[in-house]
Amino acid sequence: MKPEATPKMTVLSSPIGLKSIIKSLVAFSIIVSSATFLFYQGQEGEVPMAIEHGHQEMQVQVAAEHHEQLRVKEAQVQLTAELPDASKEECNWSTGQWVYDNVSQPLYSGLKCAFIFPELSCDKYGRKDVMYQHWRWQPHGCDLLRFNATRLLEKLRNKRLVFVGDSLNRNQWVSLVCMVEASIPDNRLKMHVFNGSLISFKAFEYNATIDFYWSPLLVESNSDDPIIHRVEYRIIRADRIDKHANAWRDADIIIFNSYVWWRKHKPEDEGHVVEMVDGFEIALKKLTEWLGENIDKNRTRIFFAGSSPTHNWASNWGGVDRNKCLNETEPVYKVGYKAAGTDYSMMEKAKSYFGTLEHKGIHVEILNITELSDYRKDGHPTVFRKQFASLTKEQMANPASYADCTHWCLPGVPDVWNEFLYGYLMYK
Repeated sequence: MKPEATPKMTVLSSPIGLKSIIKSLVAFSIIVSSATFLFYQGQEGEVPMAIEHGHQEMQVQVAAEHHEQLRVKEAQVQLTAELPDASKEECNWSTGQWVYDNVSQPLYSGLKCAFIFPELSCDKYGRKDVMYQHWRWQPHGCDLLRFNATRLLEKLRNKRLVFVGDSLNRNQWVSLVCMVEASIPDNRLKMHVFNGSLISFKAFEYNATIDFYWSPLLVESNSDDPIIHRVEYRIIRADRIDKHANAWRDADIIIFNSYVWWRKHKPEDEGHVVEMVDGFEIALKKLTEWLGENIDKNRTRIFFAGSSPTHNWASNWGGVDRNKCLNETEPVYKVGYKAAGTDYSMMEKAKSYFGTLEHKGIHVEILNITELSDYRKDGHPTVFRKQFASLTKEQMANPASYADCTHWCLPGVPDVWNEFLYGYLMYK
């Protein structure tokens, strides 16, 4: 596999010179591909997918010994998962393995969740194998706290939780709402509202709000419209964040993310160029400054989600690149697997910036979900989602060319991200 070319970013010159680069417009070019970037398009023109795909019959063989071990494990989890264990404090949830578990997984039905987005509802749009719904993440040496929607809603009583970021953060928001809303059978007790960049879920009985706010680059940009943002050049205002911050200022819990939009770009030959990761750092710096000046450390908990990997290069796991992640039905089993295209260093940069807030008593907790997600080449919608643009003849002849290997089917991998979040909120 050839590594991707290092993305570049064009920095527009400022009338007052390079010293004001952080307060200037930062322009960069971006390759827009419906296969890789299928960000917020829920209100764009929609057409059903006009192609049928054959599938090999999936054969899942689990030895009887494994089934017995699974049942024993399940019984142990039932007894202990609701009770915090001091040993769990020392356990690294992020290292472990995926265990096939059709007893306790999935946590909800994607076909019944009233709030699932059509680009994430893979079984509704033709995916026949549902093995991707039955994997449970098992950390080494401990168990994740079993998710309990009622306990979470009690924790969120009279509070507001908001996800802030791009469509992958929205993917996690949808997951959490589906995990929660199944426990509220009466539709009169829950509400789902779109309001521009803000999507809101309300559980009336608990006066609990779970929101998503579209801000893919954290600071203000020409991509702030959740629908109209697929342009060749993207511009950020490195010194402006208040418009976005007003949407999360009153939140009790905030989960930020920002990763993939800083990675998928093409080089620009004209003007002054800097690495895309520098733009990421500029945005992190501004966010960190805002948090340090505005967050009430005694009220608001802050999380930053780790990078969600894409699976666009099948040669990473021994496949054929032109197929991307199409027709993958099982995780990568190699322990310690890390795809060549996943940049773990970006999360280290985020940690270093957020670490500067510690002296102010503000602690940003990292949801380290990158490695566990890297294993799950089978978890993406590929072609099993509603299409939002007419397919060309070439695309219909080569479905891998428009397979979505960035976002995640639900139920699926983001449910584990929310189990991490739940565990932090309940006892960490």
